[in-house]
Amino acid sequence: MKIALVLPDLRGGGAERLSLTLAREFRAAGHTPCFIVMSEAGELLDDARTLGPVHALKATRVRAVIGALRTQLERIEIEALIANLWPLTVAAGLAVLRIPRARRPLVTLVEHNTLSRQYAGWGAKTRLMLRVSLAVGCRLADRRIAVSHGVASDIARLAFMSAGRFEVIHNPVPALLPDDAELARAEAIWGPRNGRRILSVGSFKRQKNQALLIAAFAQMRAPGDTLMLLGEGQLRLELGAVAREAGVAEAVLMPGFHSDPTPFYLTADLFVLSSDYEGFGNVIVEAMACGTPVVSTDCPSGPAEILKGGQLGRLVPVGDASALAQAMVAGLDAPGDPAPRRARAADFAPGRIAARYLETLFPPRHRAGRG
Repeated sequence: MKIALVLPDLRGGGAERLSLTLAREFRAAGHTPCFIVMSEAGELLDDARTLGPVHALKATRVRAVIGALRTQLERIEIEALIANLWPLTVAAGLAVLRIPRARRPLVTLVEHNTLSRQYAGWGAKTRLMLRVSLAVGCRLADRRIAVSHGVASDIARLAFMSAGRFEVIHNPVPALLPDDAELARAEAIWGPRNGRRILSVGSFKRQKNQALLIAAFAQMRAPGDTLMLLGEGQLRLELGAVAREAGVAEAVLMPGFHSDPTPFYLTADLFVLSSDYEGFGNVIVEAMACGTPVVSTDCPSGPAEILKGGQLGRLVPVGDASALAQAMVAGLDAPGDPAPRRARAADFAPGRIAARYLETLFPPRHRAGRG
């Protein structure tokens, strides 16, 4: 089957990394993936091109996407379209309406976040548009996927639908094996090991609340301890100022975006997620796959699902720096057996998750009909 993955661009975010992982698995299974993006930009663009063609719509606004996407779909023949991230998910459903049914691809929308939280502060007009567009877009789609049960419940409520009409498929997280040179580079970035190493991975944006993590680190830091914030984003300067005000600037490292953070998980003593909300939490699974102990805020909607309610990692209330600091100390003092963490991470192996996607996109009866 020919499968198109639709994204705003190919920056290094969770939805983009998910799409590349799926494309890689689809190719391994004998299918033909391609990417359709609003803007041909992002850190993962070159990686995407190794997996399939990248078609740029050159549309700066979602309203323009509908016509541009319809035109693109009339040029290329595909069987299925996987649209990621509202409002692109809605635009995809509208784009195929005027394509003759015999040539119309199956439309699957995938939502990656609890949109009620993501757009809570955007005003009444945006929230109304969110609900109305989801009510339309979710009904236009042939398939609906959410990356966690919490996201499914949230989107279903916003779209005035039953959560049972959404398939929950967790994100695929590849298990990578860095070589000695990559581990050495990570060690060099960490610097001399004079204390404990605490790692967080994610874009520098409000949702991730790295400022909370810096505050917690300032409370529990012992001499020689290091906190690394691996990522990039518009809050870089602000986070640097927060670290200086907390008196820990010299112990907080921000080495930028790394497409493969695995060497850093393997050389860290603890991984921490401090988000106010998440759709899933790929980085938690990545850390667990490396055996690294995990502390996370118990935010909606992924961490508790991944960590089995706290059995496999410590969960703390959202926004509580003191509780986070205490959990970090406990996680460092008693890291526990890494084997159950690694076993849980295997549940999200790319091959398993891609198979779920293909079963959802192309049920046996439909696959036979297209054959």
